[in-house]
Amino acid sequence: MTQTRLARLRSAFPHVRLLTEPSDLEHYGRDWTRRWAPAPLAIALPDTIEHVQALVRWANAEAVAVVPSGGRTGLSGGAVAANGELVVSFERMNKVLGFDAVDRTLTVQPGIALQAVHDAAREHGLQYPVDFAARGSCSIGGNIATNAGGIRVLRYGNTREWIAGLKLVTGTGELLEVGRALVKNSSGYDLKHLAIASEGTLGLIVEATLKLTDPAPPTNVMLLALPSFEALMQVFANFRGHLQLQAFEFLTDVALKHVLAHGAQAPFTETYPFYVVTEFASDEASEAEALAAFEACMEQGLVSDGVISASDAQAAQLWRLREGITESVAKYVPYKNDVSVRISAMPAFLAETQALLGREYPHFEVVWFGHIGDGNLHINILKPDDLAQDAFVADCERVTKLLAQVLQTHGGSISAEHGIGLVKKPYLSCTRSAEEIAVMRGIKAVLDPNGLMNPGKLLDL
Repeated sequence: MTQTRLARLRSAFPHVRLLTEPSDLEHYGRDWTRRWAPAPLAIALPDTIEHVQALVRWANAEAVAVVPSGGRTGLSGGAVAANGELVVSFERMNKVLGFDAVDRTLTVQPGIALQAVHDAAREHGLQYPVDFAARGSCSIGGNIATNAGGIRVLRYGNTREWIAGLKLVTGTGELLEVGRALVKNSSGYDLKHLAIASEGTLGLIVEATLKLTDPAPPTNVMLLALPSFEALMQVFANFRGHLQLQAFEFLTDVALKHVLAHGAQAPFTETYPFYVVTEFASDEASEAEALAAFEACMEQGLVSDGVISASDAQAAQLWRLREGITESVAKYVPYKNDVSVRISAMPAFLAETQALLGREYPHFEVVWFGHIGDGNLHINILKPDDLAQDAFVADCERVTKLLAQVLQTHGGSISAEHGIGLVKKPYLSCTRSAEEIAVMRGIKAVLDPNGLMNPGKLLDL
């Protein structure tokens, strides 16, 4: 059956590159979770919207599920193809299509890397402000499909705020142009925002018009060493009261240990239990306010040490301590939690979560860090060498159920910026009510009536 279907696929698409070698199926059939064995039918690499539409229509006729593929840097299993799906990779649809100087927008194909978007915006004297460590390998289509956040959400918001318009191929192969880059548009339901964060379950994003903005002013980066976990939110309140922050990130000594082992430079001669990386404008007034905030925190015993960047190179070194965490622990294939709560709920949530992790993971190394300024916490649990993978995942999922209950108590989300995918689907009901989930299923049924768009991700139908 598989060979017959592949033959029909090749016959129907002589001008679309198709990959069927086992190494290609493995490469394109998984993301960074590495928890599911990839087993797609084939990998299609279209280079036009029309080809994408034709592939979706063929999939409907053949009753073959479709999984979209970008940079596959996802951490929730959203790009996994483990059940004979057709993977539609946007690797060849990676171009800048246009720039509008008046509207200050950049129109791109979905396979373009985030770094290439940054470079293209810079060529026009502007910036696309969404940014995070995987910028060189993640794709803009995947960023939109998961509403990616990153390190400067505190100032600029998530991806959602920077999407002016989209083109979406629905589950039946129809092409929708949503948003149309209008600043004001009160003509009914906003389908653009439905597509954002939909994880490919409503259709395939085939083009995006991105908003650009003025380049960020020069900034300074400050690294703070904290003596206790309890000081974290007090330091944030103090600095936010003095400065317009671009970013406010925290990490633990365990996270720093792994980054230093991966080649980063130690910031202090001593080791401290917690650290903060914060960024703010580098004008004279802001630097004075930053020093005032630092001194106030020192006097209150909230900060033990600190360093402020004196050059772009030093700022990059300080940021590496935060941005290098995910790469430094990747070899352990960690179990990851990516959660969020309102900033006002963060102190109580952090305290409860710290107690939960300490109690439930006594023999596991836990690497946690986060975007404290926007209420987002990342938790990476590293598997001991002597523990089987299945047993490790089962134990982590047991604790995730407890964490989901804590999130529900504090009105939080089980997925802040990585999406639901396969990994977090069992806990969706802790974030969304039964009524909301029913509405989500109804929306999917309209745009994807045969249930072929990235099935099994986000929702069970």
